[in-house]
Amino acid sequence: QVQLVESGGGLVQAGGSLRLSCAASGGTFSMGWFRQAPGKEREFVAGINRSGGTTSYADAVKGRFTISRDNAKNTVYLQMNSLKPEDTAVYYCAADLHLTTMVFTRETLYDYWGQGTQVTVSS
Repeated sequence: QVQLVESGGGLVQAGGSLRLSCAASGGTFSMGWFRQAPGKEREFVAGINRSGGTTSYADAVKGRFTISRDNAKNTVYLQMNSLKPEDTAVYYCAADLHLTTMVFTRETLYDYWGQGTQVTVSS
């Protein structure tokens, strides 16, 4: 059974930083972070493969967000710097059980999802 638990969301001023964590149980998987803002579709933010050797970022967050993982703790992190009001959303982590070194950006290719954590960036 795969379970994902996100933490680290909150309220921050524009220009500030937050670090999200996603603790996974049930194995080591390629992981993705997605977000959904009010009235918008869920979108890919960042992803990392099982070894951590491959990462992928949405253009909107490149250079500001960093995804990493600690496989000894079965935890994936999303360090978010230089936050903007448009980063406000519910952030979800997701697990991809495919046995591949690739990082997928399509949410339909992810098999398990966390409950989400709210990130609010004030201007």
